[in-house]
Amino acid sequence: MSKNSKDIVDKDENFMVKIAGFIVGKRKLFMLLFLLGIIFSLVAANWVKVENSLSAYLPETSETRVGLDLMEEEYVTYGSAKIMVQNITYADAEDLVDYISDLDYVAMVQFDNSTDHYNDFSALLTVTFIYEETDDDALKALDLLKEELEGYDYYVSTTMGDQESETINKEMQMITVYVAIIVLLVLLFTSDSYAEIPVLLITFLSAAALAKGTNYMLGTISFVSDSVTIVLQLALSVDYAVIFLNKYKNELKETPDYKQADIIALSKAIPEISASSLTTIGGLIAMSFMQFGIGPDMAIVLIKAILLSLFAVFLLMPGLILIFAKLMDKTKHRSFVPDIPFVGKFAYRTRNTIPVFFVVLIIFGYYFSSKCPYVYGYSTLETATKSEQDIINELIDDTFSSPNLVALNVPSGDYDKEANMLAYLESRDEIKSTTGLANTEAMNGRMLTEKLNAREFAEMVDIDTEVAELLYSAYAIDDENYGKLISGINDYSVPFIDMFTFLHKEIEEDYVSLDDETIDLIEEAYNKIDIARNQLQGTNYDRMLLYLTLPEEGDETFAFLDELHTIAKSYYGDEANIVVAGESTSQKDLKQTFSRDNTVVNIVSMLVVLVVLLFTFKSAGMPVLLIMIIEGCIWINFSFPYLMKSNLFFMGYLIVSSIQMGANIDYAIVVSSRYQDVKRTMSPKKAIIDTMNYSFPTIVTSGTMLAVAGILIGQLTSEPCIAGIGVCLGRGTIISIFVVMFALPQILLFGDRLIERTSFDVSVQLPGDSQKSIGVTRVDGFVRGHINGDVVGTFRGTVIGEVDIRVNNLNGGDPFPDVNVMPPDNLIEATEIVGGVSDDE
Repeated sequence: MSKNSKDIVDKDENFMVKIAGFIVGKRKLFMLLFLLGIIFSLVAANWVKVENSLSAYLPETSETRVGLDLMEEEYVTYGSAKIMVQNITYADAEDLVDYISDLDYVAMVQFDNSTDHYNDFSALLTVTFIYEETDDDALKALDLLKEELEGYDYYVSTTMGDQESETINKEMQMITVYVAIIVLLVLLFTSDSYAEIPVLLITFLSAAALAKGTNYMLGTISFVSDSVTIVLQLALSVDYAVIFLNKYKNELKETPDYKQADIIALSKAIPEISASSLTTIGGLIAMSFMQFGIGPDMAIVLIKAILLSLFAVFLLMPGLILIFAKLMDKTKHRSFVPDIPFVGKFAYRTRNTIPVFFVVLIIFGYYFSSKCPYVYGYSTLETATKSEQDIINELIDDTFSSPNLVALNVPSGDYDKEANMLAYLESRDEIKSTTGLANTEAMNGRMLTEKLNAREFAEMVDIDTEVAELLYSAYAIDDENYGKLISGINDYSVPFIDMFTFLHKEIEEDYVSLDDETIDLIEEAYNKIDIARNQLQGTNYDRMLLYLTLPEEGDETFAFLDELHTIAKSYYGDEANIVVAGESTSQKDLKQTFSRDNTVVNIVSMLVVLVVLLFTFKSAGMPVLLIMIIEGCIWINFSFPYLMKSNLFFMGYLIVSSIQMGANIDYAIVVSSRYQDVKRTMSPKKAIIDTMNYSFPTIVTSGTMLAVAGILIGQLTSEPCIAGIGVCLGRGTIISIFVVMFALPQILLFGDRLIERTSFDVSVQLPGDSQKSIGVTRVDGFVRGHINGDVVGTFRGTVIGEVDIRVNNLNGGDPFPDVNVMPPDNLIEATEIVGGVSDDE
């Protein structure tokens, strides 16, 4: 390093001191800005829009998204509810159905004598209201219906409203309280002063409030991001505040001036904390490359939360430290975190065996994790906690079969093709039943799309044949079908639904006069037919509902979905646009995106973290070792579902693998960095003991919080996706902590030479640089200074004792400008020269 290089370093340090001085000097302004931001965020948090559907985050080109967009545009979805009434006879159930059907706000009730609707003295009624699903009146109608059912033993299942979101919010609020208690206990255990805790908590809570409120600026976020961000933010960013606080306490030992210590600590903390956050942010960036939109959504929300945590530590916390400085001095207590020399001693004794064992372990981890039973829907997942609605849904599913429903959308306008295809589909073993306009009964056993002549239509709707013939003539003119008027109206047939709609229009326009009773009956029938048509017929597409005998997901189900396209095209032509939508289609699309996202997330997260580690350690060997260790932890983590024979929702892997790579590697960096520093002045055994003692408080603080947060999320939420993320995160963090504590030290000792040989950091001592060392030191060069110990050699040899020397250039005539002061490469050989000093000493 040249003199100019040293000047640059000094300038960088001075620059950071100036920034820190400015922040501390303007601390009241920053505290005011944070206060205003928090007030805004508390209000804005109520404005955040949350998307509760996973399928909404599928790629725009996926069939599910295309189908959902098409159906939203083409059809009307009415509010509906499944109502199971227990301890009721079939006759009483029929009477109840008739009573409910006559209610003004009820459009129709589905019920029959099949086991799908009556079983074991329980009746299942599917009630459709006259209001659209998103209309608040639909919920009011459901409340009115519940009042009508008082006295019955009933259970209601519905997709109306926002019950799931409300349940998740309640559960996450409870989890946040538990996590806060755990955080408080951990901070009490790891702190040196009781007054540190309010400083840390105020910093955490301020960042969390800002993160929650600023989600408003993102528009709509997913229910996953909305639920877990505050907990993960706390667990992922706790290190930042702890690092700053520790630096402040260290600086306070050098100077009694609180403000000066605050400034110097902040100047040192900003670059270190910023560098530390890069691995976490790097892991989250990997999620932004996912096709499945939950990944980018969660990446943006979490990265924003991490950045706000950094701002809180850099801008708010310095002022809080000065406010609580005196109180921190007064409330000091002994450290409750014990030294753990046994870990370092164990690492040194097993340095040649544990690395081999770990390599074998991660090979098995890779093998078993590759067999992880991923699923893409909720039907086969179990959660430790069940909401009230989950219990009701399970009760209904246990009593009545719950068929797998998919919607087949075909070009509209050909009722004959639809009727023929529906008849064929009902003959297939994979389909239990179908519903479409072509097989929906209108009245008297005739279907909605069945073609009728004037006489047949008159009999169905109970009007005079002459009126029906005039009506048919008017329809022919309106349809510009003048040939039928010439050839004879009696042979003219029109689909019932079209003619009935025309009759209703003519009555409304006073072109047809009927008695009041008949008009009332026609009006009532029209309303029901119109609801059926709105749900099954659009401007460009007709929808057929297919109830499958197949499970929601599986190779057989996915293959049949592909076959449905082939069947539909055989009726409508190869150029017809056929769209299938449903839970099975969604899960098929999710499986396809997972295949690509899995590879992308792994590669991007490893590359980003690798780049950060290369600049951190200036060695090619160290990043490879650390990434291998954390990737091994990930493989071990996702071996558990296979070994425990439990299904795993695919998002658990995609999200947790990114977080585990980005966040848990910080623990490995803490250990590795410390060992790299102290091994230059200590024997390997002492260095690894010191390293583990030094690293344990940081690992136990951050690791415990993240692990507990994950475990609580996994055990206390009923939402399978969020619960799966929590379980995997908690388990993965515990595995990472265990490996970092009991395998990484041995790997560092075992791979020490590889790390040194792959280092590209060139260190050249400058004139005037002071070099200190205690122990066994090799001195090579022309130096001036003080040596307290036994000397072997003249300025080039080994020193046992204390070294405090300064590189000098005597009047520009130093004959040995390159000076090397360092521990010997092979300590045992070096100590043998001076009488066999043991490497334990």
